[in-house]
Amino acid sequence: MNTLKLKLDTVHLTDEQFYQLCQNNRDLQFERTARGELIIMPPVGGESGNREADLIIDLGLWNRQTQLGYTFSSSTIFKLPNGADRSPDAAWIQRERWESLTPAQRRKFPPIAPDFVIELRSATDDLGMLRAKMQEYLDAGVRLGWLVNPQQQQVEIYRLEQNVDVRNLPIELSGEDVLPGFKLNLSLYE
Repeated sequence: MNTLKLKLDTVHLTDEQFYQLCQNNRDLQFERTARGELIIMPPVGGESGNREADLIIDLGLWNRQTQLGYTFSSSTIFKLPNGADRSPDAAWIQRERWESLTPAQRRKFPPIAPDFVIELRSATDDLGMLRAKMQEYLDAGVRLGWLVNPQQQQVEIYRLEQNVDVRNLPIELSGEDVLPGFKLNLSLYE
């Protein structure tokens, strides 16, 4: 199943209408591009779902130990500065930045770009679309991002104002100065 894009050139959903659309259709996972296109994300299979869960667990356990911020799953939609509503497979936001949001902003789709994101390519994902999404994250202020691509046995590392760093799997990734002390072993993705 491929990702389905709905072009709504004549229908412009407000942020509240988009939020209500998502709330009224909880069995579907939506994203919205900066141009207002709705993207309906297909569900992932067992392997991708298990890999995604492992990524979130590793990130969450590191965060629990360090108490430096907040970890988010793929169910969280972030309102990016360009107007897009995006949902990375895993995300993390520094404590001070998250706590600077109002309670109302935290309850809905937070108007903030994460500090760190992971996108895990599933068998149904278009690589070009994921790369464009990673660039959109960087443009929004994400400081570090990993695009894990098991199909090509690679990971693409995205950093602010740097070229994409492509590495072959298996590899141990470092959270660098964004996630101090965080290590992710991707030997399971061989």
